[in-house]
Amino acid sequence: MRTATGAGTTASRAAVPAGPADRHRPLRRLLSAGLLAVFVGTCLAVGLPTDRLVLLGWVISALAVQSLGRGWVALVRLLADWIPLGALLMLYDLSRGLADGLGVAVHVTEPAAVDRWLGNGVLPTVWLQAHWGASWWAAVAALVYSSHFVVTPMVLGLLWLRDRARWVGYARLVLALSAAGLVTYVVYPAAPPWLAARDGVIEPVHRISGSGWAVLGLPKAGTLLHSGQAQANAVAAVPSLHTAFAVLTCLVLLPVARQRWQRVALVSYAVVMPLVLVWSGEHYVIDTLLGALYTGAVWVLVPRLGRLLRRHREEGPAAAA
Repeated sequence: MRTATGAGTTASRAAVPAGPADRHRPLRRLLSAGLLAVFVGTCLAVGLPTDRLVLLGWVISALAVQSLGRGWVALVRLLADWIPLGALLMLYDLSRGLADGLGVAVHVTEPAAVDRWLGNGVLPTVWLQAHWGASWWAAVAALVYSSHFVVTPMVLGLLWLRDRARWVGYARLVLALSAAGLVTYVVYPAAPPWLAARDGVIEPVHRISGSGWAVLGLPKAGTLLHSGQAQANAVAAVPSLHTAFAVLTCLVLLPVARQRWQRVALVSYAVVMPLVLVWSGEHYVIDTLLGALYTGAVWVLVPRLGRLLRRHREEGPAAAA
């Protein structure tokens, strides 16, 4: 069974396989448990991390622990795989932050007009905030929204351990999707609902993506989220990469999900994320639809481009001969 991530089969192929008599396994388990406890404790104390460098540090630390006792080759492979990937993702973050300072006019009215048309004269965000404000939903929304920052690094880490070929394919999709979003942010900066409302362009809308952390008894987590949001590019709204990566997670993991509840959870995640984004004032409906469309395009085109490049490399020596 072949998937769009480029893996030949769904069988797991560990990046760092253990030998039959692995005397370091207890140590790895102990250190992994300790690292997990520290991560969970940090999240409970200050909230889920949103900084890319911090998240990559956690993931690489966990993978380094799993590489203990497997020889220097495993550590070299870890660094060779993750340092270039991390550098490219950090470059994306830097470029994304600079994209709103290039002098391109910010689009404020057009996304709102499209959503008003989709809502038959009513903005979906305005309607949702007026009719849907239960505390339990705010808590769920905060968790789903913040999961965007940790899910992709976690999936990358798990795939690197279990199936490096699938990891390579997924990493390419992540980079391609990030690049597509960045280009759009540069050429079409757009204001999200909360910003358009602040400027008086649409009806009052509140930015409430982090309000549920107080419901969960973790107000510091909400403060950390707001701090990260304040440093981000406020007009990088089209497409919604929160939606795009939620859909990508679903597409990548569905082929290897063995249990029905796993498949239901993956599909639900891809559906609930855009609902949270629209409700919280972070995105218009059209932003989320475009995010899903971008994922579909990357999912189809990147593997196809990879096959074309491989064919070109294979045919080159044959033509020369």
